[in-house]
Amino acid sequence: MGINHTILEVNGKPAFVVLPYDEYLKLTGERNPSGRIPADGTTPHEVMRLCVKNDWSMIRAWREHLGLTQAEMARRLEIRQPSYAAMESTDAKPKKITRERIAAAMEISLEQLDY
Repeated sequence: MGINHTILEVNGKPAFVVLPYDEYLKLTGERNPSGRIPADGTTPHEVMRLCVKNDWSMIRAWREHLGLTQAEMARRLEIRQPSYAAMESTDAKPKKITRERIAAAMEISLEQLDY
């Protein structure tokens, strides 16, 4: 599968390449372009605030903080959205392996998710 891109020319010569942002991130290896995940591995105050203020699980607080939808998380985990929704309910107790998969899908560490 090739990269979906467009080459823009100036004076008949290639000058710019336009490609989907996800492809750019893959090519550059850049993670966390939004700056919403601390590089030092800590959990942002905003995540904790969302968790406490709204009585949300850490899984939901992180998802909301990162601007992801349940559907996007389900797609990343290759499961159905209702199954993912059950994992982030406040009374859910996902197994460690499941929490590891969720953390990886969010591109955070298990320690950040389990804070």
